[in-house]
Formats: sequence, structure tokens, C-alpha cells
Amino acid sequence: MSYEPLSSHPPYQYPPPAPPRYAAPRHQAPPPYPVPQHQASPPYPVPHPQTPPYATYPWQPPEPESEAGPRPPRRSALGHHSDLRILRGAYRRQRRVATLTALGYFTTFLVLSAFAPSFMTGEVADGLPTGLLLALVQLPVTWLATALYEYTARRRVDPIADRIRKQAEVDAKREAAR
Repeated sequence: MSYEPLSSHPPYQYPPPAPPRYAAPRHQAPPPYPVPQHQASPPYPVPHPQTPPYATYPWQPPEPESEAGPRPPRRSALGHHSDLRILRGAYRRQRRVATLTALGYFTTFLVLSAFAPSFMTGEVADGLPTGLLLALVQLPVTWLATALYEYTARRRVDPIADRIRKQAEVDAKREAAR
């Protein structure tokens, strides 16, 4: 069986011939529209510095008409109160203790797995390796961290939050009475 080139195709040339070049147009037609000449724009008047006497948006509430300015609060605002700083600090400590308990144990487990394989493969009881025992203890440690979180919340954080909540209710009643 012999393969013969097809006679209908021209022989392959290397390098291939360059594509045909098209001649540029001999004249250029004028644009179908006049070209505008740009000029500097005239100065615009400055907008009115005052607000209009009517509501600019239909949903905008009318401005309150008061003869005297707002009364200053007798106490500092609730956001700057020292109880809130104490609450934030107690909550921050609570989160850190619970997080470090769970993640600290897990990190210790990972470090022992990576750097003390002989310890992790040692047997605690008949057929129970140390690594498996430490892995199974991870669940109770997580439960312990959750219980510690709830205990500190009930004992330290919730009383401060209740005190702030009651003070806010008293402040709201005072403001409503004015």
C-alpha cells in the first residue's frame, strides 16, 4: 500500500507566502456631519447656600420646631459608661479562656502527633495507642470548654449585662418622662 500525495493540493511551501497587501484609498471622503469646535463653557451661578423652605423628598419628616436647643444629658451616654468597658473585658476574658482551652488541647495533640510519633504509638492499655486515646479525649475537652464558657457567662458576664440593661431601662423611662 503506497501513499501518494493528492494532486488537487498545491505543494507545501516554506516559508509560506506573505498575505496580499491592500492599497490605501486614494482619497478621503469628508465626514457626513460638521465637526464641532469646542469652546469654554460659560460660568454657572453658585447654588443657593441655604436649604429650601419645603421638604425636598416626600418621605422626609418635617424638622421639629423648638425654641430651645436639645437638653444635654445629665449623665454620660450609655456607650461611654464604665460598665460597658467592664462588660467588654469580662466577655473578652471569657472568650479567650474557652477558645484557648479547646484550641490549646487540639494544638497540643497535633504537635505530639508531628514531633513525638513514638509517644503517640505507645500503648496505654492492651491494643489502645496513646494517640487514639488523646483523639477520643478531644470531644470531652470541647464539652468542658463549652461548660466553662457557660459557667463564666452566668457568673461574671450576665450580672454585668443585667445591670446595664436595668440602667438603660431607667434612663429610657427618665427620658420619656421629660
